Amino acid sequence: MRKTLVIFYAIIIYAVAELVWWGYMLVHLNPSRKGMIMGEGMMFVMVFLVGAYFLHQSLNKEAKLQEQKKNFLLSVTHELKSPLASIKILLQTIQKRDLTKAQILNFIDKSLLDVERLDDMVENMLLASKIDNRSYTFPKAKFNMSVLVDSIVNRLQISKCDCNQQIINAEIEPKIEITGDKFALTSVVTNLVENAVKYSSPCETVNVKLFEKDGKVYFQVADHGIGIADSEKPRIFDKFYRVGSEDTRNTKGTGLGLYIVKEVLDKHQASIKVKDNRPAGSVFEVVFALT
Repeated sequence: MRKTLVIFYAIIIYAVAELVWWGYMLVHLNPSRKGMIMGEGMMFVMVFLVGAYFLHQSLNKEAKLQEQKKNFLLSVTHELKSPLASIKILLQTIQKRDLTKAQILNFIDKSLLDVERLDDMVENMLLASKIDNRSYTFPKAKFNMSVLVDSIVNRLQISKCDCNQQIINAEIEPKIEITGDKFALTSVVTNLVENAVKYSSPCETVNVKLFEKDGKVYFQVADHGIGIADSEKPRIFDKFYRVGSEDTRNTKGTGLGLYIVKEVLDKHQASIKVKDNRPAGSVFEVVFALT
């Protein structure tokens, strides 16, 4: 891409130089038409520069997209290798050592958690691909949103510290029903809760709420993590975009989660906004209109 930009700028400089030269020659050959030649030349230069500006913007956008794709591939590679390595070590330990039944069951539970992590990642990539290809139709049916959120919270209720602490505090009103694509909305809830856990410090509580108010259903996920700068909030739902610098970022991810969240919610005529939590962290709020 850098080579393309160099060629692009070289062509711009050459074209402007040629224009100035031919303008000079025309004025020299026909001085009486100097005003007309200068006016048309300036108009041509203006149109040319406007076109060059938009082409420059497109090339820069393409360069950023290529960089994001490269970072995405690196992130996916790491995200796949990490749970696979963990599963391999656990299974090898079961195979080679004489463990008690309780230890074996514990290792199997840990392996299943890594399998679920891989499954979520693959589902995200497949859903993002289908959304891009416009091959996913978002089939809608009425279902119990309370049960869906509760099941996902229970599955993700994993402690990151030594005290077996429940790190997700859920307040879920029972029997809330909405009409939508249950599979796609499962991905929405999973991504928002996983992100809150991932960007929080160990043993920090994540608050999940689902409630109905004024004919609307509200789903909120609040964390006490690193937060999101105001300058980055408009871009967090872009495909492959991740908060912070690739060189300094500690948390891993593919940059697809919030993109999928926004695309799915748009198909359900639902809104999402991110607010600052107090004293630290972020609050994601999803609002569904009951129909």
